[in-house]
Amino acid sequence: MSYGIKAYKSVGIKDDLAVADPHRVIQLLMQGSLENMAKAKGAMERKDFAEKSRTVSKAMSIISALQHSLDMDVGGEVSQNLWSLYDFMVNHLMQASRESNPAKVDDVIEIMIKIKSGWDAIPVEERQKGFQMLAERQGQSALASA
Repeated sequence: MSYGIKAYKSVGIKDDLAVADPHRVIQLLMQGSLENMAKAKGAMERKDFAEKSRTVSKAMSIISALQHSLDMDVGGEVSQNLWSLYDFMVNHLMQASRESNPAKVDDVIEIMIKIKSGWDAIPVEERQKGFQMLAERQGQSALASA
């Protein structure tokens, strides 16, 4: 891929993030993890170990970021289940990298696609309720620290 296209894609993602609501940020992170896992699979098949390591590490970092963005106080059982799934995914990717096993990457891709499709299906009204709840919680914590 030419440098110009890479730069354009990079700027496009940064622009998306600059104006994205929290729901969109999570969508972008999930998409980034999927893209990196696909690249890792290709690298494994080509026996490009440096690229495999780079892309698996990036996917693992993104999944860890998703895991640590969970609101365990509000999310309850759903957040706990997602935490466990994300933990499994990171460990499975680590194992996939060690073994250069594209099938294990496929396992994680399949899980992420299911999580992302559920996330994508959240109705706009429910997103708005979540944004409102987040704003209220942030307002209360700002007042507490003042």
